[in-house]
Amino acid sequence: MPGALLVHGYTSTPKSLDGLAVALVDAGFYVEVPVLPGHGTTVDDLVTRRWDDWRAEVEHACDKLAARHDRFVVGGLSMGATLAIWLAATRADVAGLACVNPIVDPPAESFRELLRAFLATGAHHIPGPANDVSEPGTREAAYPEWPIAPLLSLFAAQDDLVGRLGAVTCPVLIVTSRHDHVVPPVSSDVLAAGVAGPVERLMLERSFHLATLDVERDLVEARVVDFARRAFRRPR
Repeated sequence: MPGALLVHGYTSTPKSLDGLAVALVDAGFYVEVPVLPGHGTTVDDLVTRRWDDWRAEVEHACDKLAARHDRFVVGGLSMGATLAIWLAATRADVAGLACVNPIVDPPAESFRELLRAFLATGAHHIPGPANDVSEPGTREAAYPEWPIAPLLSLFAAQDDLVGRLGAVTCPVLIVTSRHDHVVPPVSSDVLAAGVAGPVERLMLERSFHLATLDVERDLVEARVVDFARRAFRRPR
């Protein structure tokens, strides 16, 4: 049985990946979907967490998979995809990388300065982006606010990760929503241009940022399952 790791996004929970996880299980994969530290409880639990906490959690999940599988596929949504990219750049046992609206392109310093200014006033949060789904009635289980300090740690990790993209030599699937109101689609372009492995791309015309929950989720699930199967058939 092949293995797969899926990682949720900032302020979110594994529920955002339920459909994709079920699709992979139905296709014969053993799937791990960890809860990132500071998530799934209250927003105050996230305030003290940083990139290194989330990275350690997904590395631990990979170690659990490695105890059962020689190789496995990693993937995620938004910041979860960023963490999956880190794994693909640093581990030899990753057979394939599937990213849905990944956060890759580092934000402008002016935006970071604005966030630091908020912190200097004693503010710990900013309003989170609206539930970015085009399908009426669909809601994501996520915090309504974004803690600032953990977000800045993500931006610092992006600075480092961009220089490591060439270490990703496995096959890569990049799913991008053309109308994403949270992560600019240029992040997908940066990822595609930087990795060394073969790249496949899927552009979604009707889905917003939370594509795994949106109107084209069936297409996303089918494409990721097909990609994962082919990644395991590819010679090392």
